[in-house]
Amino acid sequence: MLYKGSCHCGKVAFEVKGEIGGVVRCNCSICRRKGALLWAVPHEKLSLVAWGDDLGRYTFGKAQIAHRFCRTCGIHPFAEDVGEGSERSAYINVNCLEDVDLAGVEVFEFDGRSA
Repeated sequence: MLYKGSCHCGKVAFEVKGEIGGVVRCNCSICRRKGALLWAVPHEKLSLVAWGDDLGRYTFGKAQIAHRFCRTCGIHPFAEDVGEGSERSAYINVNCLEDVDLAGVEVFEFDGRSA
């Protein structure tokens, strides 16, 4: 299935292909504050439609994940592995996807605080 998503103001927009089998709620210091529900997909399944100079990047700790955000409205629509190669993943904030019924999505808890 093809999903369309964006930040609040729409300056960062994307499409992602796949089936949402479940999402992760991470308790690390940034994900807990964002309230993100993350769906992991192979990075090549994510396609940016609009971003310009509005797509910001934030890393912390071991700097293995680039948390992406809109510089205009501040919403974090996705994150991505910073490494190169075919094993790279994108982590879609399903709260930023259009037409997703979150009541039917299984949520898995992840202890990112201890990772």
